[in-house]
Amino acid sequence: MSSCGQQRTGSGPGSSATPSALGPARGNVEPGSDGGAPHYQENNGFKVPREMTPAGEEAARKEAARIEPVLKRLWKDNVWDPDSVRAALLRLGYRSGDGLQPGTLVVSSMGERHILTQIDPVTPEGALFALRVRKDACVRGAVRPSGSQSEVSGPFLETGCFEPRGGH
Repeated sequence: MSSCGQQRTGSGPGSSATPSALGPARGNVEPGSDGGAPHYQENNGFKVPREMTPAGEEAARKEAARIEPVLKRLWKDNVWDPDSVRAALLRLGYRSGDGLQPGTLVVSSMGERHILTQIDPVTPEGALFALRVRKDACVRGAVRPSGSQSEVSGPFLETGCFEPRGGH
């Protein structure tokens, strides 16, 4: 206890509390930050997709419905390498491109991941894809050994239709 009957917290001598156990100071948690630090939404705004118009969402859902059977077939056939996924999705009539123009498709590997138990990064099996349906609408997803998935959303500010991986 400190003077005036206030309880002391901190990580200095004689304190058993740790900063991680304390969390942000009362009143510094933003609504919608899930208990996170101050400025959570500001610092993570790049992870929030732009809004879709109702017409954009309808168009994206229509394309997702065309894509999902292809993804399920690829997964069932144990095919999830990026070249095969790209070829299968291009057969639906999309164009390979930068993903910035409507109708363009980007397919990539899962990307390197750092695993705490390994010195060198690893690249998991599978493929990520992103289809720009309209200026305001995307379909993105993956095919990998554990399954396939797709989802619709607006584009991300910095990464187009691909969900951002980390901060900047």
